[in-house]
Amino acid sequence: MRPEAPPPPPRGPLPVRAAVVRALDAPGPTLVLRVERLPVGALALRRELVEVCRAVPGIRKIALYGTGPAGLAYRFVQVLPAGRFDVRFDFRAGCGHSLLACVVADGRPGPVTVRAVTTGDTVLCAPEPGGPPDTYTLHFLRPPTAPGTLPTGRPVDVLDGVPVSLVRYGNPYVFVDARHLPDEGLRARLERLRAEAARLLGHPPHSALPKIAVVGAGPGGLTVRALTVGGWHPRLALTGAAALAAAGALDGTVVPPVDGEVHTPGGTVTVSVAPDRVRVHHKRAELLRRLDVPWRVHATA
Repeated sequence: MRPEAPPPPPRGPLPVRAAVVRALDAPGPTLVLRVERLPVGALALRRELVEVCRAVPGIRKIALYGTGPAGLAYRFVQVLPAGRFDVRFDFRAGCGHSLLACVVADGRPGPVTVRAVTTGDTVLCAPEPGGPPDTYTLHFLRPPTAPGTLPTGRPVDVLDGVPVSLVRYGNPYVFVDARHLPDEGLRARLERLRAEAARLLGHPPHSALPKIAVVGAGPGGLTVRALTVGGWHPRLALTGAAALAAAGALDGTVVPPVDGEVHTPGGTVTVSVAPDRVRVHHKRAELLRRLDVPWRVHATA
């Protein structure tokens, strides 16, 4: 007797359980999807993600994560605006706030180790004892002096006549000394420098990488103002804080040694440095809601 043929794969979108998590200091929430909950054979391709973005308007960050005995593994997707009726995606960047969003969405108690598949970072997310709920210190488990932190091998490069430090830690970053920038037209000047750095590092000029921030000395210590996709960051990206601390641990960069509070337009960010890691302290994230989003299934065979 001939066995019955397996049923055909379902067509059209299927509901997938997701979470929306907002990290304090982030420019917007992250849509978190657990890969074990995706339909069997699902592909994380552009057309699937477009469907998700249409279902959850305003989302600019997507995190897909899986679980295992050693902790979590996650991939970050940056949503880039590309006109009124279209979006683009950057699959090469990392986002510390979205990494933390995965930890909060998963709900595991105690310290959680997360492997950022895209950037290769391993981050220990440790709850801070005695602090508010869902408050963490994130330990980036790589020495700031490790090979590759300075992608050009130089602590200072000159772009368009401006000395900058290019640092790859968490994400590739461009740090610019505020003394070499005009007060007027600052954002446009930073965008041009970022495009120059992108070409130098092999990124398309209009991609999400590298990130860029201007650093200076204020009355209360080090001040930072950073750009993100679409404009000014309200404070400083979590990976930006880690990269800043790593840059300060290296001789000759435009970033002075930093261990403690960093001042941003939206408030302070706290970092610390050890020989084997960089820490970003007092990070919080809140689960806003859980919802079902459509996931279009395509046959893979």
